[in-house]
This record gives sequence, C-alpha cells and structure tokens, in this order.
Amino acid sequence: MTVFESKETINKPVAAVYAFLADFNNHQQLMPANISDWSSSKDEARFSIQNMGKLALKISNRIENSSVIIIPAQEVPFNVEMRWVVTDLGDNTTEAILTISAALNMMMKMMASGPLKKLTANQTEQLKKLMQ
Repeated sequence: MTVFESKETINKPVAAVYAFLADFNNHQQLMPANISDWSSSKDEARFSIQNMGKLALKISNRIENSSVIIIPAQEVPFNVEMRWVVTDLGDNTTEAILTISAALNMMMKMMASGPLKKLTANQTEQLKKLMQ
C-alpha cells in the first residue's frame, strides 16, 4: 500500500468538522478544479476527473466525531481508501487528518503518486479554509 497523508488544525469543535465530513454533499467544496459533473447524496458521490474518467465513491463507515471512511462505489483500476480522522484538541480546536491508501503497482505509482499527494493536501487545506 502506498499512503498519502495531510493534516490541518481547524478552529472549530470536532462535532462541526465531523458533521461536515460525514455528509458527501459537502465534499464537492473540497475537490480541486479538475473535478466536474458532481452529483452526490449523503452517502455517495459521482464525478468526472479531467483527462482520467468517471469515479464513484461511497462512505463505508462513520464513527461519530472520530472518522469517516470512503471507498470506491464501483470497480476501479486499483484499490483505494480515503480515511478522514478528526481529533478534539480542546478549546474548540480540531485536528483533521486525511489519509489515502492505494494499492499501486510500480507503473501506477509513478503516474498517480503526484496527483494523490496533491489531492490530500488540497482537501485538508480547503477544509480548513471552509471551516474558518
């Protein structure tokens, strides 16, 4: 497994950050500009990635005020999991960590590592901006 991780400290209570992440309808706001044709429900999202194709994701597990796990909703070229973990730091401050774990062969690793690393950083940065 190849792992990409990014974290931010957010000046909001853990319940507010978790509530935002637990609803897939909010995740469009975290996506980079190369995402289009977004459609979502609370549990699932479908979208297109410029020059790559369509992707469907679903929330497979929620642990209140702790974590949200996202997996593909249909077959993908490689196994991937996105895991948001939120931790209460006290004083209405939350640490949000996004970890993307992907089973990449050597060729896919060369092609996908840059975009996946950029995606993790972009999503945590956008979350911090939106929640401030």
